[in-house]
Amino acid sequence: MATRRERLQDLHAELSGCRACPRVVGTPVHPSAQPARILLVGQAPGPREASLGKPFAWTAGRTLFGWFASVLGADEDIVRRHMYLAAVIRCFPGKAPGGGDRRPDPDEVARCRRWLRAEVEIMRPRLVVPVGTLAIAEVMGHRGGLAEVVGTSHRLLFEGHRADVIPLPHPSGASTWHKMEPGKTLLERALALLAAHPEVKRAFGRRSRKA
Repeated sequence: MATRRERLQDLHAELSGCRACPRVVGTPVHPSAQPARILLVGQAPGPREASLGKPFAWTAGRTLFGWFASVLGADEDIVRRHMYLAAVIRCFPGKAPGGGDRRPDPDEVARCRRWLRAEVEIMRPRLVVPVGTLAIAEVMGHRGGLAEVVGTSHRLLFEGHRADVIPLPHPSGASTWHKMEPGKTLLERALALLAAHPEVKRAFGRRSRKA
């Protein structure tokens, strides 16, 4: 029987060949085939991630890994070993007409859902961390404001698998939500919940500490 790592490798090989969405730019992005019980779900890769070969590899990633370092005491490499970094869609959506990155459309999200579903089936995560409004909507079904959910923890059924869910805001440099109130305080609360989660403590050991 194939190991979880081997199943992820096979899935990634299939994902790398996907060209289902005509409007996206570049090729699919995925993390290493390192199984983890902590699943982070972002929105989509940025314009540089495909060439760099990994998710959250640019500005937003630096902010995200900075958040984790502040409460986990772990650098980027350690976080990548213990969190599986997925996304709602796996290709850069392209630029929006008014500037900034284009938000994936519902058809793209629906077509890409199969990859996330397969990853959940393979890894059966104990903790899911949706990052940003689109990921929060896809994981939690919540389509309201960030202030309603950031800083809270939930026990939900996600893709047929029950897991804890702790949502975070998106670390995009274009967003100021997490830099001003109430976002700043709610982010601190969310990171403290993350650091206190049993699966985070198991994965990061003594490094994990409250924000």
